[in-house]
Amino acid sequence: MVKEGNLDDGSDVTVVNGKVKESSTNVVVTGKGANELKYKALEKFVDAGLPSEVLECCKNFEKPSPIQSHSWPFLLDGRDFIGIARTGSGKTLAFGIPAIMHITTERKSKKSKNPVCLVLSPTRELAQQISDVLCEAGKPTGVQSVCLYGGVDKHHQKASLRSGVDIVIGTPGRLQDLMEMGACNLKEVSFVVLDEADRMLDLGFEPAVRAILSQTCSVRQMVMFSATWPPEVHQLAQEFMDPNPIKVVVGSEDLAANHDVMQIVEVLEDRARDERLQCLLEKYHKSRRNRVLVFVLYKKEASRVEIMLQKRGWKVVSISGDKQQHARTKALSLFKDGSCPLLIATDVAARGLDIPDVEVVINYSFPLTTEDYVHRIGRTGRAGKKGVAHTFFTKDNKGLSGELINVLREAGQTVPAALLNFGTHVKKKESKLYGAHFREIDANAPKATKIKFGDSDNED
Repeated sequence: MVKEGNLDDGSDVTVVNGKVKESSTNVVVTGKGANELKYKALEKFVDAGLPSEVLECCKNFEKPSPIQSHSWPFLLDGRDFIGIARTGSGKTLAFGIPAIMHITTERKSKKSKNPVCLVLSPTRELAQQISDVLCEAGKPTGVQSVCLYGGVDKHHQKASLRSGVDIVIGTPGRLQDLMEMGACNLKEVSFVVLDEADRMLDLGFEPAVRAILSQTCSVRQMVMFSATWPPEVHQLAQEFMDPNPIKVVVGSEDLAANHDVMQIVEVLEDRARDERLQCLLEKYHKSRRNRVLVFVLYKKEASRVEIMLQKRGWKVVSISGDKQQHARTKALSLFKDGSCPLLIATDVAARGLDIPDVEVVINYSFPLTTEDYVHRIGRTGRAGKKGVAHTFFTKDNKGLSGELINVLREAGQTVPAALLNFGTHVKKKESKLYGAHFREIDANAPKATKIKFGDSDNED
């Protein structure tokens, strides 16, 4: 069913309620000309009218995902674009295919070896994941890309830039370092993607993002993808995009958990978590073949839990900010290919990573925000599959009980009586600097993650 109408601000709007596999997907498209016939959502990949070699990377997919279906007509027409969609929605190809088409057009008049497309990512793991997808997608057309991130030697990255690339994928810290060294010239970049824009700003990268964007071509196509739409991201879009960009919202731009995930919240004492984790692994990971992802809060906790489980006979790997990049890459590879399907992770892996077929997420320690909780449990229940998220909640987390209860109720999940005992009130404090979106941290709660801005994912 398709409904068309107008928003109060006079911009065109198209609202689509469709079915994707067995999950209902709501898509709202706004912006000037949104309901023009030429921007009709694609039903099949071939509807885009692209060369077969460009669509080669899509051959294993039955049809475009909702974000791909609605974004390609606008992006291929050169429109500035905002996509609000959760991780796992297919957004990398949503901007990747239009980026490749943009490059094939621009390279006809391009004389230098400088990049034409820039993709900014908040974390190195997400940057690597995007790079893997775009490298494969670009092979048939000869599109070259380089991935720039911290934690590894700059020599190889600088050599790749000197040899000439079409796409730069990178984290703000490392990219800014290379720009200051004169190793990366963005003056010909005319297609810019900010992926996980909300996370980028959460991590304090706004000054770096602004500095980087100022060095790109003044005439450019801007693309932003975000899981949520906070005021800070809205402000950035207003400054760097056309006055009336196209905005596509798949699902909701507000905080909401994936309804395909069964959420189980267990209130318990902190000292009981180790034994309870053992019991859950015996229940959920009995075969030792299915993928189970266990989240902790800090890197020291990741190491302790990993060692504890190894002593108990579990085959387990971990990723956290203190591990060398090659160790993190190897751990993720072992988890993805099933060689070691039990992974301990800090929130460095919570946003953006596309890890297929995770059946169960266990939150050994509750995150610092409910937003991070939603993104953590979003690692399971993807691509129309069902998933389970089991969460430990202690008295130290009670300041977030009201927000968590709201998330559970919105998704139609059971709210345990012990959680209700902590209260349902959601604190809101007006801050002169941050406004109503400022959240006061309980003095007794775990300390916030320390961020080293040159590197996007260091934890205490």
